[in-house]
Amino acid sequence: MDSPSTRTLHLLSLLQTGGDWSVDALVERLEVSPRTVRRDAQRLRDLGYDVQSRPGPGAGYHLRPGTKIPPLLLSPDEVATIITSLLVLETWMPDDPSASVARAKLEQTLAPALRRRAVATAISTQILHEPPAPVDWALVGTLSDAVAQGARVTFDYTDQHGRESTRVVEPHRHVLRKRQWYVVGFDLDRDDARLFRLDRMQSTSILAGVHAHREFPFASIEEWLVSDFGRIEHP
Repeated sequence: MDSPSTRTLHLLSLLQTGGDWSVDALVERLEVSPRTVRRDAQRLRDLGYDVQSRPGPGAGYHLRPGTKIPPLLLSPDEVATIITSLLVLETWMPDDPSASVARAKLEQTLAPALRRRAVATAISTQILHEPPAPVDWALVGTLSDAVAQGARVTFDYTDQHGRESTRVVEPHRHVLRKRQWYVVGFDLDRDDARLFRLDRMQSTSILAGVHAHREFPFASIEEWLVSDFGRIEHP
């Protein structure tokens, strides 16, 4: 099931298409219960969206025409930081529209003064760094959720020699190293911390269940890499 925030954004995108949406139609599109639809609609109201409801038989929802998206509560410096970060991704991954679409949406949600700062930052910034390999943002999202939840993930992996295996890993961080994206985590079958390239991972999913949290055995990813993945002692 999607996270509450992702599900709520999906509901918002449906309501923004206009017209009345019956609860039954929303239940079918979102693949959730009527109670969850009601809860997500209230979450949108709490965020400042004017979501109107129609009670009784044929109950439904609609977004009041002309509803404005509430401005994000960001400082000018925070806006400049976010815009610059997105510009880095746009430059590094020109074939992936995610960053430019996100920047355009962000600018639309900002108050006028902050929007001017965002536009000024975009106009005055040029990124010259060599681009990394493309990244699957859906996979990054899955790994991010797993790290935040302290959960394990399973995936099919093809190593540099073409050998295939199924792994169960407790992800610690995903990192950009030598133009490639990797996830660093504890491999349960190998009983050791390992590094996996994201573009060699397939069918990644979060495993249900609770387990004891495992601390990463090094103070930082950099220290672990310098130690040849823990094989030599780093002074």
